[in-house]
Amino acid sequence: MLQIYLGAMADAIYHPPTYFDNQYEDEWITDELSAAMIQDVDSSTVVGPHLIESPVLGPISPRELSGGVKTLMLMAFDESGNVFNASACGDSCAKWILKMGQKKDLTINLRHIMNFGTESFEARILNTGEMVHNMSEFVDIAVRYV
Repeated sequence: MLQIYLGAMADAIYHPPTYFDNQYEDEWITDELSAAMIQDVDSSTVVGPHLIESPVLGPISPRELSGGVKTLMLMAFDESGNVFNASACGDSCAKWILKMGQKKDLTINLRHIMNFGTESFEARILNTGEMVHNMSEFVDIAVRYV
């Protein structure tokens, strides 16, 4: 289940891309989920654990991926129990956050109102304990905290 803490959160990793650069493992990059997220969010293709082909930048290393993709991979693979600031992600990452939240317990920190789209979803807002099922319910609560 997806759980969201809105606003500043003392123990959250505020800048996940820096954390990623120092913590990721090669197998994260070549994982099927990562390859799909990298293709979708960054329009780039994983060639190997140290090489990604970007249509804009050419051949890049994992350290040159977008902050959003780095944050998504941390949410998927980091087993430290850390909570990551999902505001490092753009709205293009929202569907991936929802997918991960359907498959496992995932707690994120949001410091802005992320657009989760028009489809229904389920998330618990940790600030209030309330469940939300769509953007309207999410925004009604989020405006109080971000």
